Amino acid sequence: MTISLPPEMIQEVELVRKAEHRTRSELVREALRTYFVKARPYEPTAAERREIEKGRAAVRRGDYYTVDEFRGALGGTSKKGRLKGRSARSKA
Repeated sequence: MTISLPPEMIQEVELVRKAEHRTRSELVREALRTYFVKARPYEPTAAERREIEKGRAAVRRGDYYTVDEFRGALGGTSKKGRLKGRSARSKA
């Protein structure tokens, strides 16, 4: 495989390669591995998809905190925290 790089990028490759005591091939392989991982969209696991759906169902029911309420519940300066929607926190 042969690639062409602009002179500035070649200088950058040489600086990094020398600093990390690597060959050009090692550096390019690692760069491509990193690129391939970032280029693929993340696919949640089955367990993560179930949890995501549980969260979406809670939002549809109105069971959520606004950011201000969450901050208030943590002791911030915003409004006192309370749950929206059904009275999940009401004293039963």
